[in-house]
Amino acid sequence: MRIMPWLGGVGLVLLLGVTTAFAMQRENGALPLLNLPSVAAGEVVPAGAVSDAPATNLPVRTSQPGFSGLAGTTLPRLPAPRTPAAPIVAIGSYQQVLINRDRGGARLAALSWSSCLYSTAIANARRMAAQGYISHTNGPWVDLGCGLGAQAGENVGWWSGGVNDAQLNSMFMASPDHRANIMGPYHYVATAWAVAGNGYAYIAVEFG
Repeated sequence: MRIMPWLGGVGLVLLLGVTTAFAMQRENGALPLLNLPSVAAGEVVPAGAVSDAPATNLPVRTSQPGFSGLAGTTLPRLPAPRTPAAPIVAIGSYQQVLINRDRGGARLAALSWSSCLYSTAIANARRMAAQGYISHTNGPWVDLGCGLGAQAGENVGWWSGGVNDAQLNSMFMASPDHRANIMGPYHYVATAWAVAGNGYAYIAVEFG
């Protein structure tokens, strides 16, 4: 646990992780910054809509045999394999953009958005806003249930000045344990804010 004062507000961050032995390959990735609307007291910040549209224009395998046992038979010409397109990273929040910028600076793969992880994040953010303090419950164990990998983690925090993604990202990155989650061997992320009646904002970040 770390309490970090800044000019104009006070914040607190916590983290929790669950892991099993698992090796993952890291790749490069970086994303531009986005502008998100401000949030009034009592509102829950949504993660945004993402598209799960299926991939198109993929080669189709013919039902014809690939060879023949008859002498003189001409073999069918199969289409040449296409080079797979670069993966598309779904964006659901500004906090995710900042996380992927941090990872890109370390030459790590960008994390894509997960609607399953978001269901955990929004539930935790609302819970903390209602109780008035940050805490972990079973977030990472629920995250493992999304089937996104053998490791899951969670960062949570609050800021007295309301929703402030840049401030919380800076606080997370200044804490070695929270930074380890941001730079961890994950493939997916989801984040959610909830604002309490007193204007304090609570964030949950789920990794999978």
